[in-house]
Parts: sequence; structure tokens; C-alpha cells
Amino acid sequence: MKYIVALVLAFSLCAFAGELKPLNVGDPAPSFALKNYDGKEIDLKSMLKDHKLAVVMFISTQCPVSNGYNDRMEKLCEAYSGKGVEFIGVNANKAEDIQAIADHAKEHGFKFPVVKDVANKIADQYDAQVTPEIFVLNPEGKLVYHGRIDDSRNPDKVGSHDLADALDKLLAGKELSVTTTKAFGCSIKRMTP
Repeated sequence: MKYIVALVLAFSLCAFAGELKPLNVGDPAPSFALKNYDGKEIDLKSMLKDHKLAVVMFISTQCPVSNGYNDRMEKLCEAYSGKGVEFIGVNANKAEDIQAIADHAKEHGFKFPVVKDVANKIADQYDAQVTPEIFVLNPEGKLVYHGRIDDSRNPDKVGSHDLADALDKLLAGKELSVTTTKAFGCSIKRMTP
């Protein structure tokens, strides 16, 4: 009987996993409305109506790679928010609670909201795997860039400013020659089904 239950559960999980497809450039990105650490609801659909682009960043309070990008994320937000680009941080790690997210955001002076993705539902829909991992959406909600912020954990050794280059081209109405880069960082610690 245990084997039958295990087999049914395995088939159910496979069927569920089969429903989630990787999000590819050009695909409509799943919309979401999640609460910021201060309790304010952040609605992606509303955000897209009011901005030229939205940058969805999967980040962490504990990942050293994600933390190595804290200043760079904040500088990008400062540089592009006046140009019609909205930034939103999404924390999907199971062990990082609202208070830890609030303390982390305040400590680093984030001017962008950081929402909690409870049970990593949004991370699953976006197929986000690491922190930091970036998804840039156009006003229609389609994915136009996916990947990394830049090519080096060391801010003094950056050779390719991938996210900034993509934002500059998109804001200028140009086609991106590079729409996908390899994101690197700590794996998102998911809830187990």
C-alpha cells in the first residue's frame, strides 16, 4: 500500500511539474501581487501600466553572492527609476522571513520594494533558480531580458554590465542582441511539496 501511495504521489508531482514551463524571452511573464515587508501590496500589473520597464530581481538576505550585489542593485535602481524603470526584489527563500527581509532592506537602504514569495510560487512560475536572478518585463508584461546583473562577483572586475546595457538599449527602443545571460549565485531554498 505504501508503494501505491508513493507512486501516486510521484505521478502527481510529475504532473504538477509538467504544468510549469520555463519562462523564455518573448513569453508573457506571470503577474503577481505580493506584500512588501512593510505590508504594502505590490502589484506587478499596476507597476507595468505606469512604467516603461519592470525589473524583477530574485534576491536573498543570506546569500553572499546576492549580498555582493546589494550596492549595485541600489545604484541601478537610482540610475534608472527616473527613466521609467521600476525595480522589485522578490525573496523566495523558505528560511528568510518578513522581519529578516525588512531588516536587510533597511540596512542596505533599498529604495525598491522587497516582497516575500511565500512557498516560492512566483519563483516556480518564473523558473528562477538562483539569487540574484533578473527578469526584465516590458509594459505588455513580456519577458525581454533574463539573466545576470553583470559578469563578476567582484565589482572591481566587471567586464560586462549586462542588465544596464539591456536597459539602455530597451529604453532607446533598440533590439537587444543579448536577451539571455547565465545568472549565478546561491540556489533558491524552496519549500518542499
